[in-house]
Amino acid sequence: MRITVVGDVLLDEDVEGRIERLCPDAPVPVVEVSGRRFRAGGAGLVAAMLRGDGHEVSLVTALGDDEAAERIRERLPGVAVIACDSGAPTPVKRRVRTSDQAVCRIDEGCDPPPVPRVTDRLLSAVADSEAIIVSDYGRRLTEHPELREVLQRRGGEVPLVWDPHPRGADPVPAAQLVTPNLPEATAAAGTARGPEHAAEAAARLHERYGCAAVLVTLGELGALLHERGAGPLEIPSEPVAAADTCGAGDRFIAAAAVALARGADRRTAAHEAVSAARDYLAAGGVASLPEFSAPSEAEAPLDAFALARAVHERGGTVVASGGCFDLLHAGHVRTLAAAREMGDCLIVCVNSDDSVRRLKGPERPLIREQDRVEMLRALSCVDAVLVFDEDGPEQALDRLRPDIWVKGGDYTVDALPEARLLQSWGGAAVTVPYHLGRSTTRLAAALARVS
Repeated sequence: MRITVVGDVLLDEDVEGRIERLCPDAPVPVVEVSGRRFRAGGAGLVAAMLRGDGHEVSLVTALGDDEAAERIRERLPGVAVIACDSGAPTPVKRRVRTSDQAVCRIDEGCDPPPVPRVTDRLLSAVADSEAIIVSDYGRRLTEHPELREVLQRRGGEVPLVWDPHPRGADPVPAAQLVTPNLPEATAAAGTARGPEHAAEAAARLHERYGCAAVLVTLGELGALLHERGAGPLEIPSEPVAAADTCGAGDRFIAAAAVALARGADRRTAAHEAVSAARDYLAAGGVASLPEFSAPSEAEAPLDAFALARAVHERGGTVVASGGCFDLLHAGHVRTLAAAREMGDCLIVCVNSDDSVRRLKGPERPLIREQDRVEMLRALSCVDAVLVFDEDGPEQALDRLRPDIWVKGGDYTVDALPEARLLQSWGGAAVTVPYHLGRSTTRLAAALARVS
């Protein structure tokens, strides 16, 4: 299913540590840091969840030109990130945790930015999807008039689920579901607080927005649905003991949108969303997601962008190579080993599964991207791996800015579209000798004969 997520992305960082003493100059605990974990938050977490569920996901957002934005892109493998310039730093929310307990949260770059300038590519991504989710975190992307026009038009054709924010713009009337949580709903509607006022708040917001339905999330109590032409419907949930509820709302809206796109009515979608959020928390929340179950940064593979920056800052040479690497063979290994000898680090750019499928056909790749990445990282000559979703590596290279780009001798430098790009910042594209008889196509054909 093709799903477009529109909204604001931030970088979530969990700083893990232990507390064994108090600071000598103030009555505060000292946290001895043992590791860090990064993930895409906000709309990025919704996109990561949907991608993990097997959907084809585009993320339409605005990002700053900074390290936080690069970390976000790195942590969204397989998601097509279509971003315009936010004109502001990418927000970072850093949680300090010890023994599975949050100690404090430090927010950076969270001041409201200017309304970003959207691009034609961004608007086109919204117009080409089977479902749309708007995840608004109040950073003004949803204020843009052209984007709102496209959302209103496309929302009349495909399911549109809008998760609002107190500082964000009102949802467009074409939204099938608007999903505020209880504090957001009562504050926006101007009612008294408390779950007993959820129905009144939902009715007021339904009239204000002109949307098809308002679905107020009530945490462990479930949700309340107010539809056009119907009274409030309470959707109960079973309480779940969860120390960390991060991402439950994202799982909720993702499930609701998928159900609507599958043809379910709004009541069924609401029930499925409540169940999905409950199951998500029962399974362990955000820590249970495959993307985030990796070891802490102290033990994790090197971040490609951070590595490139570090090598450049100390005056070293960054080497990059790339390809599909579907069925890793001796020719690949010899090429990568030769590339590593040309500089101080080797970063391998790998086509995502979607990219390989577009280039090679529906039967490829033979090996999924997670496994291809794992095998490449196991090679001693490879320092980092970067997955890209485009047909070619140009966008990835433009962010990495390697000094040398290496390809096998079955290419010529003049025929490489990346060569001119490398020259634009003083880099160079080179080829190394081609090893006859070693190719993925030949291996695949041989496997087909014996299967």
